[in-house]
Amino acid sequence: MTHTPANTPLSIELYDEPGHLIRRAQQIAVSKFHEVHGRHVTPIQYAILRTLHETPGIDQVTLAQLIALDTSTTADIAARLETKGWIRREVLPRRQRRLSLTPEGEDVLVELMPGVGVHYRAMMDSLEPAEQQEFMRLLRKFVHLYDSQNKAEVRKLRLAGKA
Repeated sequence: MTHTPANTPLSIELYDEPGHLIRRAQQIAVSKFHEVHGRHVTPIQYAILRTLHETPGIDQVTLAQLIALDTSTTADIAARLETKGWIRREVLPRRQRRLSLTPEGEDVLVELMPGVGVHYRAMMDSLEPAEQQEFMRLLRKFVHLYDSQNKAEVRKLRLAGKA
């Protein structure tokens, strides 16, 4: 590996790199989430509660796919949410688990819902309405294109017997 001397300019400024800006945007989103909702629930826990509310009784693998997490992380978080009493995990055949919200989990979600709009506005109010629409359109496109490409790569690996 060759090293670039400190006085040699790099080809792209750090704040022009998409990966850095996406990481910063994630940090900002999480910070705003905690400002609005407090720290008793994380954004990922919220996503799990919300998804289980919208699709009760799904299995852990499907949940992981819907919220774009790996299955082991999803299992760990689901176990913590079960310990808190917010979800119920029911063992199915082949060691799968069906997940559903408990009444306590529904209450937590109901408590969070008024803050969803507040969080959205905290994230978006500095943009003009047309910019907000364009920003969301581009974010959805970026994520959709990546997800589509990733699924195609996984299918290729499966067909080749490597996954």
